[in-house]
Amino acid sequence: MAEQVASTERSAATASAAGSQLDLLAALHDLQRPSPAIYWIDLLASSAAGWLGFALACTSASTPVTVAATVAAIVLLYRAHLFIHELSHAARHIRGFSTAWNLVAGLPLLVPSSFAVGVHAAHHRPSTYGTAADPEYLPFGRSRLLIVRFIFLNLVFPLAMALRFLVIGPIALLVPPLQRLLERRATSLAMNPAYVRNVSDVEHRVMLRQQVALLLMWTPVLWLTGSGAIGPRVVLCWAVVATGIALTNGVRTLGAHRYLASGNAMDREGQRDDSIDTPGRWWTTIWAPVGHRYHAVHHYVPGLPYHNLGEAYRRLEASRPPGMSFGDTSPSLLASLAQLWSAASSRRTGSA
Repeated sequence: MAEQVASTERSAATASAAGSQLDLLAALHDLQRPSPAIYWIDLLASSAAGWLGFALACTSASTPVTVAATVAAIVLLYRAHLFIHELSHAARHIRGFSTAWNLVAGLPLLVPSSFAVGVHAAHHRPSTYGTAADPEYLPFGRSRLLIVRFIFLNLVFPLAMALRFLVIGPIALLVPPLQRLLERRATSLAMNPAYVRNVSDVEHRVMLRQQVALLLMWTPVLWLTGSGAIGPRVVLCWAVVATGIALTNGVRTLGAHRYLASGNAMDREGQRDDSIDTPGRWWTTIWAPVGHRYHAVHHYVPGLPYHNLGEAYRRLEASRPPGMSFGDTSPSLLASLAQLWSAASSRRTGSA
């Protein structure tokens, strides 16, 4: 009899929690619709200002101006670059946005949209999040070596993309088996080396078109560079900006999760609890733009457009039932990184 009562109480508690979660999600219903105007203005303004900063960094005779312009180019083009994440979510409903993003950010930075579209969904799917099939997850919370290796890979990422698209890519267009290999193993924003992409026929055609588009954009640049019309300063500036973007994104990624998943399937609530919100002050948007500072909320309700995540966070916090959490809320990126590094150390030594 006691067991029946206990079972009934557990069922009631589970039903109550599920009901509370449904009520919370329903309270965010009005935030689901993306604003095309916000997306377009943000992307075009960020990219235009970023490339203006890049041009100034390449041409200024003043060292302080060159340094400031380079930093501005990294910050602004990094913001534009991170819209690749939205292409897998709300931005996919905005006509022409993917094409525009590729022209102003994806192709010039050698990271076309096919790197995320068709891949990122596995990072949210309950059956794959945190498992060996998740392209964007590694157990950093258990290994400092993985953290250091990941940072190094971000440092060489632009060079790897240059080899992938400007050296090997043209050859692969003439060698179909090599092209298919690149599509499966080298056309994904994947930190997980075990990840092998299952490429559909539609994705294959998109990758071919984007490879050709990259060559159309970059061949004149390479020819002008070889002829001396574009000097080494421009090449160096591009390398610095591209590396700065990759490194900043890598560090941000380390502060986005606790990275303690066990390798088993994880539902939305589990993903939320393994993710980190960093509301911070205005400067938080410098390293976590386009809604990335609300990463736990994003994993809880992945369909919300980036410009509504702040409001969603405030509503969820205000209506949070006693004893219910919404993932970690960190005071800063530095605090999140310190926690991750400490956790990796303690688990390596077996003290926790």
